[in-house]
Amino acid sequence: MLKIKKVKRNSIAKSIGLEVGDVVLAFDGYPCEDELDYLYYCESERFTMTVRSVRDGAETTVAVEKESGAELGLEFEKQTSLKTCHNRCVFCFVDQMPKGMRESLYVKDDDYSMSFTCGNFVTLTNLSDEALERIIRLKLSPLYVSVHTMNPTLRCKLLRNRFAGKIVEQIEKLVQGGIELHCQAVVVPGENDEEELEATARKLFSYYPMVKELACVPTGITKYREGLHPIPDVDKAYSESLLDLADRLNAEFGVPFLQPADEYFVKAERELKRAEFYGDFGQIENGVGLTTKFLLEAYEALDHLTASGNYALKKPKKTLLVCGVSAAKTNAELVNACNQNIIGLNAELLPVENEFFGKTVTCTGLLTGVDILSALKKYRQTKDFDEVVLAGDTLKEFEEVFLCGMTLKELKKELGFNNIRVNREGGAGFVEILGTLKDKKRKGGGRVWQTPLSRWSVDRTWEKVRFSIK
Repeated sequence: MLKIKKVKRNSIAKSIGLEVGDVVLAFDGYPCEDELDYLYYCESERFTMTVRSVRDGAETTVAVEKESGAELGLEFEKQTSLKTCHNRCVFCFVDQMPKGMRESLYVKDDDYSMSFTCGNFVTLTNLSDEALERIIRLKLSPLYVSVHTMNPTLRCKLLRNRFAGKIVEQIEKLVQGGIELHCQAVVVPGENDEEELEATARKLFSYYPMVKELACVPTGITKYREGLHPIPDVDKAYSESLLDLADRLNAEFGVPFLQPADEYFVKAERELKRAEFYGDFGQIENGVGLTTKFLLEAYEALDHLTASGNYALKKPKKTLLVCGVSAAKTNAELVNACNQNIIGLNAELLPVENEFFGKTVTCTGLLTGVDILSALKKYRQTKDFDEVVLAGDTLKEFEEVFLCGMTLKELKKELGFNNIRVNREGGAGFVEILGTLKDKKRKGGGRVWQTPLSRWSVDRTWEKVRFSIK
């Protein structure tokens, strides 16, 4: 149910007598659970609405007739309830987190409404039949589903939940109800890989195109696994074998359905796939195609910046680019290209080993402030720099705080250095920062780079984009 916080003046809601404090109980006789119900019925022309009055507690059902898409004019009090995870997955990353970090990092969400609105992955194990029907009725599509395996027995074992084996019937009901799905499998060596992964891919592909793709993601292994299910890390040979399986199945399917995470390409030292392989990059938050998209954007931006010849900075600068160990391998050629084409630029990658979570964690997004600070202090003992550039995903979205709880302000203070810039704009932002001396704030918030680059439209040309990893 939803409690009304505001009724807009001259709105439909005002005309039917709704007031602040009234509680919306149902639409068309279906219980109102959250704002998704409201948004769905705002698209309808006719429906009924059951409301409990703030004045006397009486419940009244009113018929609403309006134009399709017209809002009722209501705002509701914020809801804080979140459906949490009922599983105890053998590969759960949250279980491998050290104590003393931000409270939100220990929350195991498994909420289908967050899957629809934010792209969060859900297992569906906490889903009732009524919730499944609601998803279909409200057309909550697409959803992002952590399948892991279509083998019911194995799925119960991996998720350590006796209800996890319903996945086949759940997916069948969703796709038959018109719900598109983006699926993922966190691959545990010796468990849901090889023949099991092939069987899962084949079963899910039978629902294509309603199941858009299946992402293969390596298990995140930190050093905090004492007492947990033993899981080996993957090496070059293992990654090569998984990539070979994906190539063979995709060739048979005729579409790039099985999409391995970028980390497998890095460990196998193989060329990354081009943008066409990933389509609309539906799994980019999973690290699938992220590097390809980043490099493509960066090389396009560099081409634009140097379209009329080499681009010269107003004064030379030494830029230190902080990244994870994996990114150092994929971005080396890009940084060389920037140094060659931007006169006065001396950019250098600083790969930071993850001491906080363990050296098996090599992605940039899981670097912490303490490890970044340590690496910068050590570098500064022998060399100097004019600016430091951090990837935006090392910080919390909309906040300047690292996973370990250190803030960007604290990092600057401890380092005794203020010129630390954060790139939250992907490959284009990467080049824009390198091609400028400083950034300035824009009126109304945000910032704009002081550079000839703003927004542009260029054809995707691949001649200058190399995807080799050395």
